[in-house]
Amino acid sequence: MTPELTVLALAALLQVAQMGAYSVAGNMQIDAKTAFGPRDTPVHLTGVAARLQRAMNNHFEGLILFSIAVGVVSISGQSTGFTAACAWVYLAARIAYVPAYAFGLSPWRSVIWMIGVAATTALLIAGLI
Repeated sequence: MTPELTVLALAALLQVAQMGAYSVAGNMQIDAKTAFGPRDTPVHLTGVAARLQRAMNNHFEGLILFSIAVGVVSISGQSTGFTAACAWVYLAARIAYVPAYAFGLSPWRSVIWMIGVAATTALLIAGLI
């Protein structure tokens, strides 16, 4: 397995952890009937729970592009030290992004997000050249 695929698997596990954190925080704000119900009426979360939900959704979006980049590099056999480093930078940024978003660390949340996007973009470009 390429280093990039390893990081992709770890990024997916991070997503699972984010889903768990959001679920716990969100369920602390709503009653059991709502938590176990069909949620036909949207639930409005606030504070950390809402920020964890947005961080999780943001990672879903970033994970799509990162997965494409990893696929391009891995399938084309272009894994290098540079592409592996890009993948690890992406994962480090995504890990740092969760608490930065949850605790409202501005502007650091945006800076961390940009680092992750830059790493993904570099990975994509490296797969093309």
